[in-house]
Amino acid sequence: MNQVYDHYVAVDWSERNMAIARMTRKAPGVKVIDVPSDVGELKLYLRNLAGSKILVIEETTTAQWLYTELIGEVNRLVVCDPYRNRLLSEGPKNDSIDAEKLVKLLRSGMVKEVYHGQGAFVELRRLVSGYEDVIRAGVRLQNQRSAFLRACGRIGASQERLGESEVFVLEGLERRICDYEADKEAYKRKFAELARKHSEIRHQMGIPGIALIGGVIVVSRVIAAKRFPNRGHYWSYCGLIKHEKMSGGRSYGKRQPRYCRALKSAYKTAAFAAIKGNNEMREHYDYLVQEKGLSDEHARNAVARRIAQISLGVLKSGKEYRPLLRRKIEEKEQPGS
Repeated sequence: MNQVYDHYVAVDWSERNMAIARMTRKAPGVKVIDVPSDVGELKLYLRNLAGSKILVIEETTTAQWLYTELIGEVNRLVVCDPYRNRLLSEGPKNDSIDAEKLVKLLRSGMVKEVYHGQGAFVELRRLVSGYEDVIRAGVRLQNQRSAFLRACGRIGASQERLGESEVFVLEGLERRICDYEADKEAYKRKFAELARKHSEIRHQMGIPGIALIGGVIVVSRVIAAKRFPNRGHYWSYCGLIKHEKMSGGRSYGKRQPRYCRALKSAYKTAAFAAIKGNNEMREHYDYLVQEKGLSDEHARNAVARRIAQISLGVLKSGKEYRPLLRRKIEEKEQPGS
């Protein structure tokens, strides 16, 4: 954020009230108002500010809605990562104080932006979020059923010997599990319909290991592939690499960056599926294990990174994956070729 703006505005939004903090390019002080939440009033407040404006809000469940409502009212809107705003956790805390600290972080260029956009794939992200909620609820129900049967001592035994109360509880679980299965199939049909509509999803499904669900998850989470300058940034976003901690020329181990769990799961699942088939990913896995001496776990992780790299390239190019063409390019890039 090298550009200088006339107004720096931070909003701490909640269901009942919104705290608005503002700094200007010339004045060092902070002005804060705390009023009932009203997006219409907030738009009017922003429109009445003469000159260039930058607005910051924190990533919350309402962030995408606020982004869509307010993007046209300012020169730039930043949705920032609340986990990076350490200053907000120090000292006294209320909405006005948080907004004041947030605008100071914005003015000094110390906020980390979280990507938000507009378009069809934003709606796709909401659909995937609903699917993930259904899956979590279904897994919990299945675990409850297994735990209940174990508590009744019915592992491997006929359920006909269950008591009346036990049968009542089990039937309730079975009904909810049936509803879960029906919901899951409905989501799959919706995803298949979206795959026919969007070539981006079909292109992802052409990569070894990535099926319908994985393709939809990747497209919904990435949305704009060009926001990742290279594969290293993307691997970090997907949680497929760790960052080394260095100080004074000494290494203090590695730490896992904060990452998108959905993408990590999608690429890890894709790696498992790919190495079971007859494709170039299986060949790469065999090469790493047999020629390079990597362990099974490290080889699978390398395959997951390779799939993620190809996936990002396909999203950036807008073209389908062609393994034979890729292999020819890699052979030309080999030394001495």
